[in-house]
Amino acid sequence: MIESFLTAFVIYFVVIDPVGSAPIFLSVTSHLTKIQKYKVAMEATIIASLIMIFFGMCGTWILHYLQISISAFKIAGAIILLLVALDMLSSKRHDRKRQQLSEDDGNDGVAVYPLAIPLLAGPAAITSVMMISGRSNINLEEMLPGYFALILVMFITALIFMLTGFFQEYINYKITSVFSRITAIILAALSIQYLINGLKSLGVLRALS
Repeated sequence: MIESFLTAFVIYFVVIDPVGSAPIFLSVTSHLTKIQKYKVAMEATIIASLIMIFFGMCGTWILHYLQISISAFKIAGAIILLLVALDMLSSKRHDRKRQQLSEDDGNDGVAVYPLAIPLLAGPAAITSVMMISGRSNINLEEMLPGYFALILVMFITALIFMLTGFFQEYINYKITSVFSRITAIILAALSIQYLINGLKSLGVLRALS
């Protein structure tokens, strides 16, 4: 259970990337006061958590309805996460998000869009929660560590966003960029491991060996 919690925590922390997302949060909420930024940070993380929990609980049913095996989804999810990691290493991901989100600077509803969706609960995060929940085979006891890890990461994200709003004058964007690249390497390694596990479960690796 502890191993499942730690694995889920690392994946969620890397994919959601609260440290790397903090500068984007600042740019989107630049027109708000500090108190409003705190409120937006809480709302965005709560909404994103609910969205991801929904996909985590209904993900297995969706896959079953579409007749997609867990192994096939693991392989597809691993490829997506690997592409996200490579994107993070090239810094294109954050640049592209800043460009997309800059169009919504005047929107007072930034907590839902673009912060909760797609900044926090983006395709990679939703894929991750479905992959992690899918391993439990609808066993609630086995799913709980993943949900606890998700809630903890979202709490840390809200805390980082609020601290960023308070100490925005002292934020060093180069440091956040370096941190994001380090976590991207971890995500790349995890995604390759997921890919290997998916291929093993399909018997592909045994057939090739």
